[in-house]
Amino acid sequence: MTGRILVTGSAGHLGEALMRHFREVHEDAVGIDLLSSPFTDLTGNICDRAFVRSAMQGVTAIIHTATLHKPHIATHTRQDFVDVNVTGTLNLLEEAVAAGVEKFIFTSTTSLYGDALRPVVGDPAVWVTEETIPQPKNIYGVTKTAAEDLCQIFHRNTGISCLILRTSRFFPEEDDSRNLRELYTDDNTKANEFLFRRVEIEDNLTAHICALDKAREIGFAKYIISATSPFMLEDLSELAIDARAVVRQYVPEYEAVYDKLNWQMFPEMGRVYVNEKARMELGWEPRYDFAHVIKRLSEGMGLLSPLALMLGRKGYHEEKFKDGPYPVDSF
Repeated sequence: MTGRILVTGSAGHLGEALMRHFREVHEDAVGIDLLSSPFTDLTGNICDRAFVRSAMQGVTAIIHTATLHKPHIATHTRQDFVDVNVTGTLNLLEEAVAAGVEKFIFTSTTSLYGDALRPVVGDPAVWVTEETIPQPKNIYGVTKTAAEDLCQIFHRNTGISCLILRTSRFFPEEDDSRNLRELYTDDNTKANEFLFRRVEIEDNLTAHICALDKAREIGFAKYIISATSPFMLEDLSELAIDARAVVRQYVPEYEAVYDKLNWQMFPEMGRVYVNEKARMELGWEPRYDFAHVIKRLSEGMGLLSPLALMLGRKGYHEEKFKDGPYPVDSF
């Protein structure tokens, strides 16, 4: 593509992955972040309108990954979330339009579905598509939903192309659920999640590149970015009560691999993120589904992709908490 690409959050997992890619293919890209890093060209805060304006020189496309994440609920105020996730996004959109930027890719989250993902005990698992109505259960989900709405009205009122990528889990940090941490090893949990609620960072990267390529053609759309699940709509009832039996139907070879590793499959699954729209409309071809992960494990390779290993664990904050990476009951 021509023109300069602005990547916000360039010191984070996805931002660094994007900057590594653009440098490798010799694209003109500039990374901005609060934190200095080898992939951050300009250090500053997206809440600072003057800083945002100064970063727009020559920019024709923006990939906005910078955000306060769910774990920051433990260390930041709700006002901080509004400032960064909503006002920061507004600053970027307004300055982008003023600078004539053509494309805006916004990294959102499947966390905004919130309470829509908690079926009543005995109900089928939830088939989560872009048509599922978000029901945020914390300030993180609320502010990401609001930022998505800002993208939509800016596209409608100014014509800037805005694509929203609702990414499922891809960070390498340990799970926030004490129950999961006690019952499963961290890699076991993450491998299970590739069936219904995780995406590998390499696939997340390619999804953003596909979105960048398709943005002007599409104009505006929202996409779920998650590993391709083997499950079908007719599996939802059984997934809620006996997920192991369902997985056995689709990837029977997993059992021998799990036995060797002394791993366990989740007994039930309450949701399935569906990536069909992203694959069909963006031409995205994710590689890391559960079957691919099992093949890697059977060949003695680790769970993580080479890119994930390169990026490492960045953490969310320096503070340590007695019960896991952050208090799960905060809002």
